[in-house]
Amino acid sequence: MINNSLKLTIAYTIGHICISMVIVRVVTGASLWEAGSVALLEPFLNGLWLYVLHSTWQRFENKNRSIM
Repeated sequence: MINNSLKLTIAYTIGHICISMVIVRVVTGASLWEAGSVALLEPFLNGLWLYVLHSTWQRFENKNRSIM
């Protein structure tokens, strides 16, 4: 089963890619294919970072709760 961090990451990444495609297209006049190519890498890495950050944050929070 997919955990909440991964679900959030997937939804965030899809939205980020769509937004990036529109911005690249409007600002540069690139085709949707070109804008999509440009927009894929950066949001993918941001999505990966969000997953790592959220997962690490949850472990930190859980560790602090068990100490108190």
